[in-house]
Amino acid sequence: MRKLVFIFMLWMGCTALFAQTTRTDVRQKTQRARIAEGRADGDLTNGEAAALNRQQRHIRRTERRVKADGTVTASEQRRLDRKQNRAGRNIRRAKHNGITRP
Repeated sequence: MRKLVFIFMLWMGCTALFAQTTRTDVRQKTQRARIAEGRADGDLTNGEAAALNRQQRHIRRTERRVKADGTVTASEQRRLDRKQNRAGRNIRRAKHNGITRP
């Protein structure tokens, strides 16, 4: 019986970790695609794209640190969400600021 409970708890923990990982990873992938699209369209200059990519690397580093202990707490998830919200706003502002790359 203990073995079943342990296996169930382990499965639930893995499921919860996967769910948290997926949401964060999907947003990261979407934001990286938006940056690449802005570069391709000429909406982002090289400097803007470099700054946005630097911000994405910072978010990835923070995400790895948060996941290092195996669980992502609610406050850690909120912190990641805030960083991703800020990055999304910065991408939009940079793409629509009227400065284009020739």
